[in-house]
Amino acid sequence: MTDLHTVVTWVDARERLPSAGTPVAAAITGRHPADDAAEPATAPAPASGEEFWLVRPMHFATWHRSEDGTEHTDCFVDSDGVVRLPYGLAGAETVTHWAELPTLPGATTHIVLGEDVRPAFHPRERERRDRGRAR
Repeated sequence: MTDLHTVVTWVDARERLPSAGTPVAAAITGRHPADDAAEPATAPAPASGEEFWLVRPMHFATWHRSEDGTEHTDCFVDSDGVVRLPYGLAGAETVTHWAELPTLPGATTHIVLGEDVRPAFHPRERERRDRGRAR
């Protein structure tokens, strides 16, 4: 059976940033607006809302252009294109820490594509594939 345990090493985003293109788990802090239904439709005060700290998968970019054309350097980008800067820089939500994502279970890579996907996580299909390649 594949060992499904992994060790995560968190890095303080103020001390070091990942390499360009690295997929990471990013610890993000910010404030989530309080229940808006009870509040009048006005802009909340800067310190309003509930503070949060959560983890999201992201990738690191040394340069990124947002959909609105804004250019960012040394930033973390999520799958929706939301850009977050390292903690201590301007931004409503910033990345306090990051960790490299673990490799796929039983693998040494973060990604498998095409015909190798099913054999990668179905051992019997991997055996069939390997027997077919040996012929």
